Parts: sequence; C-alpha cells; structure tokens
Amino acid sequence: MTNKHFPPGWDEERVRRVLSHYEKQTDEEAAAEDEVAFKSKGRTVIEVPVELMPVIREIIAQYKATARA
Repeated sequence: MTNKHFPPGWDEERVRRVLSHYEKQTDEEAAAEDEVAFKSKGRTVIEVPVELMPVIREIIAQYKATARA
C-alpha cells in the first residue's frame, strides 16, 4: 500500500484485515451481511441523485458537529 494516510484509528494492518475479510467472503455471506446492515436500527439506506451528495455530506457534517458539542 503506497498511501499511508489512514483515517483516525486505522493503520495498514487494519486495512489488510478488512480486505482479507471481504476477499474471502462468499456471495451468500456477503448477501447475509448486507441484509443485516439494511435491517439495523438507527440508520437507513436511501438512493439519492449523485449531484446531491455534497449537500448531504455537509448536512451530516453539521449534524455530527452538533452532536459532539
């Protein structure tokens, strides 16, 4: 890995473990994992036009900043 800029709490070893997990997953395991994620409480998944993503990211950033305060 040439990019050594990781998010807080992440390092090269963690990235390798995550990649290994998903590379070894069967299609059935991946589908089951997705299903659990879609059914989780407290979050939702929606489809939005790509051009709205900058606005949505800003709203989420404002929400997180308010929640931390």
